[in-house]
Amino acid sequence: MFDTSKLNWINSPSKFDIASSRIEITTEPGTDLWQRTYYHFRNDNAPMLLMTTKEKYFSFVVKTDFTSSHHRFDQCGIALYLNSDNWLKASVEFENENFQHLGSVVTNNGFSDWSTTEIPADTKTMWYRLSRREDDYCIECSLDGIRFSQMRVCHLFEGGDEIRFGVYACSPEESSFTAVFTDMAITECMWGAHDGQQPDQE
Repeated sequence: MFDTSKLNWINSPSKFDIASSRIEITTEPGTDLWQRTYYHFRNDNAPMLLMTTKEKYFSFVVKTDFTSSHHRFDQCGIALYLNSDNWLKASVEFENENFQHLGSVVTNNGFSDWSTTEIPADTKTMWYRLSRREDDYCIECSLDGIRFSQMRVCHLFEGGDEIRFGVYACSPEESSFTAVFTDMAITECMWGAHDGQQPDQE
């Protein structure tokens, strides 16, 4: 069973509820995670509830419910946070009544990217699975918690030792909503070793 008592806040929100199998985070306006790229601003104040580990091979699964999201950029999902310049996140971001953005951000050395795809606006729940193989990571998503689809594979330059991972929610503009996280689990690494071209000799 996932132990929520081992989670610790970064940027604790004013309103939240933590139970053994359910976490609720009510976002506050003007909260976000982003570093420099394209927008040229830096935001590092999103509430994150994270667990610390040095385990090199594992997967973390969680179901997110964002039924109450309603304003542009409202978002909730998974986060892995080392420091303000090195982290990753994956979420659904509300855009408008027609569509949302399902995507992920990887930030290395103080510069963020954003990889997205449009999904229907009536999607209100999403599962995520974050898998670690040393300093490489795989982010997957699922509508039913059974069949997961790869969103991206990435590398964190400072992600080879102790990391902090868990859930986050934020509202970058003038908004607030309550994000709900359930069905959390840590399992053996579900991201298998590569079975194609062999590694180069270093």
